[in-house]
Amino acid sequence: MKKVGNQTIVFDIPPTVLETACIGGPKEANGPLAKYFDQVLDDEFWGEASWEKAESKIIKETVNRVVAKSKISQGKIEYCFSGDLLNQCISSGFGLRDLNVPYLGIFGACSTFVEGMGLSALFCNTPIANYALCATSSHFCSAEKQFRFPLELGNQRPQTSQWTVTGAGSALVSKSGQGPFITSFTPGKIVDMGIKDVNNMGAAMAPAALNTLIAHFHDTGRSPSYYDGIFTGDLGYVGKDILSELSLKYGYNISSNYNDCGVMIFDKSEQDTHSGGSGCACCATVFSGFLFNQLKQKKFKKILLVATGALTNATSAQQGESIPSIAHAISIEI
Repeated sequence: MKKVGNQTIVFDIPPTVLETACIGGPKEANGPLAKYFDQVLDDEFWGEASWEKAESKIIKETVNRVVAKSKISQGKIEYCFSGDLLNQCISSGFGLRDLNVPYLGIFGACSTFVEGMGLSALFCNTPIANYALCATSSHFCSAEKQFRFPLELGNQRPQTSQWTVTGAGSALVSKSGQGPFITSFTPGKIVDMGIKDVNNMGAAMAPAALNTLIAHFHDTGRSPSYYDGIFTGDLGYVGKDILSELSLKYGYNISSNYNDCGVMIFDKSEQDTHSGGSGCACCATVFSGFLFNQLKQKKFKKILLVATGALTNATSAQQGESIPSIAHAISIEI
């Protein structure tokens, strides 16, 4: 591997995304991508006593599913990168405590899945790993009460708000294989435009997505047309429109091949999700389900996955802080 430009890593012998798995919640089960999930849930508790325990179960079962689908014995997996939205990433920690694989907890908010895939690719492009696993999860009910309001309050949601995806996605990355291949990784920089509205995450995160997109195109010398599809993680309708407008202002027209996972996962007209989906599981489930399927069928041959994250929590909001954001990008090709 080698570094090109200021912040992009290119893999001359690219690692393979060997297998993926994803589980979605009951609202996701009624969305347009439900048929690509390995499993969908009937309710938010999934037999557990709390939403938080349910989220840990979701990520645990998703990881078990990807290992089983890959037919690679668990003992051969050298590292696991995982994170979620709850304080100290407890969904991942508790959900994967019995995995018996060296575990590296990571946090990039809703960008965590691509961060984990990029790190897995880095590890598999060295002598230290043949297989690395990444996984992320989120849960509407647990995230809502931590970042916005307890559900019991019944607050009215503004049209700019997004619906945190209940679910988990996981990918197993291998040093060798037949593809799809992770060909590059562009870690992002923190961007803070001073936005403080936690019900308008798309506007807060869009500038970070722009920053990473420009860096990726500049470093690689590629244009948007190089890709069959460019997919951001969870900007939703509001953030997607902002990014499209800003990209054009900076000389990059992405309108013909750009979409957002938060737009894709729900049916806005039928499901009342306002600006669309969000959460660590948003990008994770859309990639692990729909996008991976399209790559395997060669309906997409080159995609750029740009996961976005708002680096905020209840404490920072109480201190009057703004919402710094991040975006990480990986290119995946057949």
